[in-house]
Formats: sequence, C-alpha cells, structure tokens
Amino acid sequence: MKTTSIQFSLAVIAIGLCSACSGNKQESHDAHHHGDDPTAAETPVREASKPQFQVNTEFQQQLGEFFSAYVALKDAFVASDADKVKTQAQASGAALEKIDMKLLSGAAHNDWMVYLAPMQASLRDIEASGDIEAQRKSFSTLSDNLYKSIKAFGLGGKEAYYEFCPMAFDNKGGYWLSDEEKIRNPYFGDKMLTCGNVEEKLQ
Repeated sequence: MKTTSIQFSLAVIAIGLCSACSGNKQESHDAHHHGDDPTAAETPVREASKPQFQVNTEFQQQLGEFFSAYVALKDAFVASDADKVKTQAQASGAALEKIDMKLLSGAAHNDWMVYLAPMQASLRDIEASGDIEAQRKSFSTLSDNLYKSIKAFGLGGKEAYYEFCPMAFDNKGGYWLSDEEKIRNPYFGDKMLTCGNVEEKLQ
C-alpha cells in the first residue's frame, strides 16, 4: 500500500512538471510546440533569415557535416547515455577539426574563431566527464555557439531547428539544435521527452 502511494505521488509530480513546461512555453515564448497533443495551439516558427556572411559552399558543407555529428551527440543525450555521449563528443570533435577555416576571410574568419574556441572547449569537457548532468551543461554552451555559427554562415540548404526547454537547468531554460521539428529533449531524456518547442528554422 505504501509503495502504491509513493508511485502515485511520483506520477502526480511528473504530470505537474510537464504541465509547468507547457505553461512556461505558452506564456514566455512565441514558438511552435511539437508535443504529443494534436490539439495543442500552435504559432508559426520563425523562418530562417539569410546567413550573415556569404561563404563558399564547401565551408557550408563542412559545417553541415559537423551539424550531423552534433545531432548524433544530441541523440545520445536524449538516451541519457553518458558513455555514448563521450563517444559522440569525440566524433563531433573530429568533424569540427575538419572544417577548414582558411575558406573564410576577414570578419567571417574572425567570427568563426570566436565561435570555434568555446565549441572545442565544450566537446573536450563532455569527453572528460562521466556525469551526464555536467555533460549537459557543456552541451548547452556547444549548442549556443553552433547556433551562432549556423546563423552566420548557413548550412547550404540543409535544415536545422532551434529548440528550447524552459524547464532545463532549474527553470533557467536550455536550447539545442535538431534536424527535425519533433521534440526530443536532450536535457531530460525520457523523463520529459517532448517537453519543449521549436523557436526557429535554420538553413
């Protein structure tokens, strides 16, 4: 009987958390929610603006390959698998190193260097840690700088979705990128898998 009562209490807490997530979304963000409720109100996703810099397609392709590696890393976070996260962080680091900064010049090169350093540091920190929550904090920094990179340089037509969970990091909120609109939350995994919303579509 006591066990049943505890299970009921946990279920109530979980429902409350999901409700809070949904409520914060609607109140604080003009965004597109993709949860499991087909009747949920939807507002348009912000469409991508043109990249800040005109760069050659080779650089965009290389950035796109890094983005693909990043998505595999994001999926490892969704699975809450710290060991797989470390493996995918290493693969992401290898893809990042293949991006040829010599393809950029002037202000574009300078901006890339600003984004590159924290992405490299974040991936190193993820690889060095076995704590999934510490890894998630570094992933957040990685995501912020990858978003800035895609906004600046583009992905040459490849689509990316900038997504947000208001419940992450003690309700401070956390962003990530995905290759699909469907929400798969890397900050909570299956605890709150669909908690979040699409903020912006990128290309």
